Amino acid sequence: MTMYLPIGMGLIVIGAGLGIGKFAAAAADGIARQPEAADKITAAINLPLFLLEGVAILAEVFTFLMLIL
Repeated sequence: MTMYLPIGMGLIVIGAGLGIGKFAAAAADGIARQPEAADKITAAINLPLFLLEGVAILAEVFTFLMLIL
């Protein structure tokens, strides 16, 4: 069971990194296309980024809990 912990942690980090990267790329593309809407785009992208980060942290906590149980 403990040998799967690094694999799980790696998958969590890779998944979160890909998700955050796609959000940031979409925001940068939107700002490049419409610079006057940069404030609205930044405000709209912050909440999903924070939620994605929170999900990744919770997944890491649950992965560590699997080690204990």
